Amino acid sequence: MPILNLNPTLSRYAQLSFIILAAGSIFPLVYLRQNFEVTLVEALGITGSDLRDCYAILGFIFVLTYLPSGWLADRVTPRLLMAFSLVVTSLLGIWYVSFPDLWAVKLIFMGWGISTGLTFWAAMLKAVALMAKPNEQGRFFGLLDGGRGLVEALLATIAVALFAWAIESLGQSNELALKKVIWMYIIFTLSLAPAVLLFINDTRTSQDELPEDMVHQNSTLHDLKTLASKPEVWLSSFCILTGYQLFWATYSISAYLQTYFGLTAVAVGTITVAKLWMRPIGATLAGYIGDIFARELVIAALLLCSAAALLFMSLLPIGTSSAVLLSVVLGVGLLTYGVRGIYWALLESCDIEDRTKGLALGLLSFLGYSPDFYQPLVSARLLEWFPGRLGYDMYYWGVSGMGVLGAIAAVALYRLSNHNLQPTQRIDK
Repeated sequence: MPILNLNPTLSRYAQLSFIILAAGSIFPLVYLRQNFEVTLVEALGITGSDLRDCYAILGFIFVLTYLPSGWLADRVTPRLLMAFSLVVTSLLGIWYVSFPDLWAVKLIFMGWGISTGLTFWAAMLKAVALMAKPNEQGRFFGLLDGGRGLVEALLATIAVALFAWAIESLGQSNELALKKVIWMYIIFTLSLAPAVLLFINDTRTSQDELPEDMVHQNSTLHDLKTLASKPEVWLSSFCILTGYQLFWATYSISAYLQTYFGLTAVAVGTITVAKLWMRPIGATLAGYIGDIFARELVIAALLLCSAAALLFMSLLPIGTSSAVLLSVVLGVGLLTYGVRGIYWALLESCDIEDRTKGLALGLLSFLGYSPDFYQPLVSARLLEWFPGRLGYDMYYWGVSGMGVLGAIAAVALYRLSNHNLQPTQRIDK
């Protein structure tokens, strides 16, 4: 039983902080390549292609588990699932830090796909959805994504400093320095498991208000059909899909800047790290703004502005100064993180019972996060068919176009959800 005894409002924000810490620590361990890819490849004794194959396995597991993740979150209390995920992910990290052979690494990534996808993802989102009141959905999800970004940026800063200290002050090899970094992530992630288990209260569900026989009569298939019959679910999932595509496109910015604008690796690293710090700002601001104005219209504006910013970056001429490039990349980061900070609040626009919110989140994740599977393939083929800068630019143009379509879907969602409200509710809206 959770033991966090504070006034209700303070308690909910305190519990949210533990979820933010958990989410901000569990994924960096899995995505260590963001800051240490070359060293990681050398330490594991594999090729860059081998490592990409491991992440392809991870993405495939995610796609397979998003929907079951939601089903599971409706049947097992989210705090138990999150605590379990933190422990399993850390234990797999202990195996990972031994730098095993390639087959073992692939098994580890499969395990991480289950522990961060099947048992963690929807549980985290459902816990936040239940924790926030209807008029707080935007700010809570904004704080979740912004807080995750802040935790990840802080941990990455500590990790890079630890790595440099081990090499420069202790005279250790890159491999030994990387082991220290991985152990840092393992210990931090594992230490959060008991805190999540003890301090998070996620028992508020509408199931408690339903007769027991009625609860058991609702099958998963029936619930899925009910969700699929709601046009709001499809519009929300399309908004998430297009927003996630825009975010995915930012992964290629570092190579784009270094290859075609002549920036050094240090300059590119500085710019991309600065972009990471836009996440807590953009996501949190978007969340609070979404609670003041209609969340659907806010995400429509953010999608349009994100698409425009990405398109503008692709049209910059060779020779553009570093200061201008930094400003544009920060703008792209601020806007795309803003989209991420608010798109899960669209769940509130779908009028979903608490009892099936986990399943709904799983369905939205399955549809909206499908770019995890296909977007790397699309970008790789474009760069193969159109070598040079043109391939990148076509990729950015296509993603920007999808952002515009996502904005149109968000406006349609606003009209539909507003139409379904009672007149007194429209005033509040």
